[in-house]
Amino acid sequence: MVRVGILIVLLAAIGAVISGLAAFRVYDQESSIDRAALTREVDVHASLVQERLSERELLARVSIGIFRPSSVISGNALQPLRASIYAFKTDFVVAGWVARVQPADFAAVQAELKRAGFPNPVIRNFDDAPMNLSAIQEPVDIVMDVEPQNEKTTVFLGRIVDRSPIVGPMLRQALETGAPASSNPIALFGQPGDLGIVLAAPVTKEGSKTVIGFVTISYRLASLMLTADDLSLFTVTLTDPRSSGDELGLGPNGGVDIFPSDARTSQPLIRRVAFGGREWVLNYYAKTNSAARARELAYIVALIGLALTTVVCGLFGYVSYNNVRLSREVQARIGFERRLTAVIDELNHRVKNILAVIQSIVTRTLRHGSDVDVARELLIGRIHAMSNVVTLLSDSQWQGVKLRGLFESRAIPNADRIALDGPDIIVSARAAQSLSLLFFELASHSDEGLSLVGKHPHIVAKWSLTGEAPDTIFNFRWEEFNTSVATRRPESDFGIVLLDRVAPEALGGTSKRYFTDVSYVYELTAPMSTVVDEDEMNRTGRLSGPV
Repeated sequence: MVRVGILIVLLAAIGAVISGLAAFRVYDQESSIDRAALTREVDVHASLVQERLSERELLARVSIGIFRPSSVISGNALQPLRASIYAFKTDFVVAGWVARVQPADFAAVQAELKRAGFPNPVIRNFDDAPMNLSAIQEPVDIVMDVEPQNEKTTVFLGRIVDRSPIVGPMLRQALETGAPASSNPIALFGQPGDLGIVLAAPVTKEGSKTVIGFVTISYRLASLMLTADDLSLFTVTLTDPRSSGDELGLGPNGGVDIFPSDARTSQPLIRRVAFGGREWVLNYYAKTNSAARARELAYIVALIGLALTTVVCGLFGYVSYNNVRLSREVQARIGFERRLTAVIDELNHRVKNILAVIQSIVTRTLRHGSDVDVARELLIGRIHAMSNVVTLLSDSQWQGVKLRGLFESRAIPNADRIALDGPDIIVSARAAQSLSLLFFELASHSDEGLSLVGKHPHIVAKWSLTGEAPDTIFNFRWEEFNTSVATRRPESDFGIVLLDRVAPEALGGTSKRYFTDVSYVYELTAPMSTVVDEDEMNRTGRLSGPV
C-alpha cells in the first residue's frame, strides 16, 4: 500500500507538474500570438490610412497643378475641375475655391456672386455675421465657388474664412509653406457628429509664387481615418488636436463621438500618420482582453491535465497545437508557391521582351557598312538606356516609372542641358521602355557644339495632357534651339525607324519631326490610355502584393 501510495503521489505530482507546464505554455503562446496578430493588423491598418491620406494629398496637388482660374474672383472658377472632381473618393464632401481678394475688389466680388446667382452675394464674416468692409485694409480669403452646389454648400459663398478659428490657421499655414495644409477636425455643415478635415492647396499666379487663392477639399473623418473591419481585432480612435487628452472615434450611430481621456481602461497601440503638413496620432484598442482569454485557456488546460494526470494529455495537446500550426504553414507555402509560379511566368515574359528589344537594337545599330566607333557608342548608349529603365521598373516592381526619371544623366547624354516642363506622371512599363529609347535617340543626336548664352539650356522637353478621361491625350514636344540641318548630327537608320514608326506605334499615336529657323523639333501624340496602361500596372501590382 505504501508503494502504491508513493506511486500515486508520484504520478499525481508528475501530472500536476506537466499540467502546470502545459498551462503556462498555452498562456505564453496565446498571449504572444494575440499580441503579434494585433500588432500586425494595426500596422496594416495604419499603412492603409497613410496610403489613403497620401492619395488625397496627391490628388490635391494634381488639382492645383491643372487648375488655372480665368479670374481670381470668378464665381465658376471650379468649372474646369467639375468633371473630375469626384475622383477624390467616397469620403469627399465638398470642394471650394477660396480667392485671396484685395479690399479694392470687394465690389467686384459681390457683383460676381450676384451674377452667378448665389443666394447671398454679400461679403460677410465666417459665421455669417455682417462685416464693416471699409475697415479692412489687408487681403482676405473669400469663398467664391463650391462643388457640389446645393442648399447646404452655397451658404458658404461670400464668407471671409481666414478669420475662422479652424480654417484660418490652415490657410495661413498653406500660404506660408506653399504646400497643402490640413485643418483641425471641423463639424461639417454644423453637425457635431459629422466631423471632417479640410485640406487647402495654395494656387499660385502663373509664372510667379504669388498665392491667388486656395482649392479646399473637405473629407469625412470617419471614412478617412477611423474605419475598421467589423471582424478586426481593434477599435481605432484619433487623438483630438483641439482638446488635450480627448479622442475621436466612431459612435454607435455611425457618427464621430468624443471620448474623454479617462474613458479608456487599457493602453493603446499608437501609430502616427502624416497629412496636410502635420502629424496625426491614431490609437488602437484591442476589442478583447487577450491576457484574460489566455489565462482562462490556461486554467482549462491545467484542470484537464490534473484530472487525467497523464503525460498523454499534455503530449496530445502539444501535438495537436503543432499540427494546426503546421497545417497553416503548409497552406501558406502552397499560396507562396502559386504566387512564385506567376511571378516566374511574368519574369520570363519580361526577359523575352527585353531580349527581343536588345536583339533589334544590336541588329540595326551594327548594320553592314556602319562606322564601327559610332555604332559602338550608340549601341552602348542604347543598351545603357534600356538598363536604366529596367532598373527603375525593378525598383517599382514593374508598376511603372515617373516620366522625369527617364531623363536622368545616367540614362541619356546631355541631360544637364535639357529643361523639363510637364506634370510628373507615371507611365507603364511598356511605354517606359519605348520612351527611354526615344529620349536617348533624340539626346544622342543633339548638337553638342552650340548652346544658348549663359546657363540657359538649349534643349526643351515639354509634355502636357489634354482632354478629359477616358479620352485624355499625351502630347510630347522635343525642341533643340540653335541648331539646323547643317549642324545637327543626322539621324541613324535605327533612329529614323524608332522616331517615325516604332515609338508611335508602341504608344498607339503619331509623330513628326522638322526644322524651324532656329531649332529642331520632334513631336509625339498618343492616347493616355496606352502611356498609362492601368491593366499592366494592376497585373504586376497583384503579383507584388502580399500572399
